[in-house]
Amino acid sequence: MNIYSKIKNSSDSSKKLFTVLIDPDKIDKSQLIKILEKGNEYKIDYFFIGSSILINNIGEQHIDVIKQNTNIPVILFPGHPIYVYDNADGLLFLSLISGRNPEMLIGNHVIAAPILKNKKFEIIPTGYMLIDGGAPTSVTYMSNTLPIPYNKTDIAVCTAIAGEMLGLKLIYMDSGSGSPKPISCEMVKAVKKNTNIPLIIGGGIKTPEQAKNICDVGADMIVVGNAIEKDITLIKEISDAIHL
Repeated sequence: MNIYSKIKNSSDSSKKLFTVLIDPDKIDKSQLIKILEKGNEYKIDYFFIGSSILINNIGEQHIDVIKQNTNIPVILFPGHPIYVYDNADGLLFLSLISGRNPEMLIGNHVIAAPILKNKKFEIIPTGYMLIDGGAPTSVTYMSNTLPIPYNKTDIAVCTAIAGEMLGLKLIYMDSGSGSPKPISCEMVKAVKKNTNIPLIIGGGIKTPEQAKNICDVGADMIVVGNAIEKDITLIKEISDAIHL
């Protein structure tokens, strides 16, 4: 069974998924190995590899380390077409549907398409939505787009519906790495109620309580990166909270 089918089956059965985002610029090899050890002991379902900007283009080496130490699938979360590595298991083909930057909606995809066409990993069309988490983030700056305001649930719902109607297979709502607060439960609940494809929520999740609450109102997968970089013990706490 491919990655998307597993995510969809989990969504259909209300089974929640826990993904750890690995930013190669922020996590060195020794720290990555510690995360992998925790991931093997306390269930991590997937790893995302990516960043809005990469100073050290060492994602491929990080994926090799993951493959050598665990069987957890690795999915690329690319901020640019050049950040594509053959040793990954899958790639989120992100269209930034919350913004109005044509390069992030389709331009970069045209550049990447002939490269990706011959790759062996799975490509998953994904509607990417930036939500204001209380502070500017790298992804809003690098994408040259405005996030959907924190309290504009109606805009988020309509954007997600449009993404589904366009044939995208996932909706990924993100308040950005290191954002002060996660996306509101009200917005997550409303988007989930009005769409029928798996919903991923990331950004600003710092506690197991936040993770559980977001899953309880409709998230099918939560993504945590920055908080785990600061406190690796959160892997067990968050995994326990959502894998009931």
